[in-house]
Amino acid sequence: MSLIGGSISFIKMLGYRKKLGAWGEELARRFYEEQGYSFITANWRKRFAEVDLIFKIKTDLVFVEVKTRTSDKFGYGEQSVTWSKKQKISRAMDSFVDENLEYKDYFPRFDILVVELFSLRPEFVHYENVCLHD
Repeated sequence: MSLIGGSISFIKMLGYRKKLGAWGEELARRFYEEQGYSFITANWRKRFAEVDLIFKIKTDLVFVEVKTRTSDKFGYGEQSVTWSKKQKISRAMDSFVDENLEYKDYFPRFDILVVELFSLRPEFVHYENVCLHD
């Protein structure tokens, strides 16, 4: 019985995390739009990776990884963007430009936006133009 109850709790937790992530992405989208960025798409994916949000501003094409946190119990959001994740995102960025030639002259940029929901008011930690090749 505890195994079944544990499985149900795990499934509920997955649903919660998915909703939390979607909410964080919506807050991140507003964050960028309020700064003058033009939204292109959300959750753009290839077999090997997904990019949470893509924007353009001036001559930059901005690929954003959003990390939503309700506490720092498991570390900071930016710490969860590993070298392996960066490599996958780099390949996805290249694929996006290859498939959307109208952006071929834009400068591709990778940002990490951590949405911290530690209180009633979201806080944003913005890492702009993060290096993908450590």
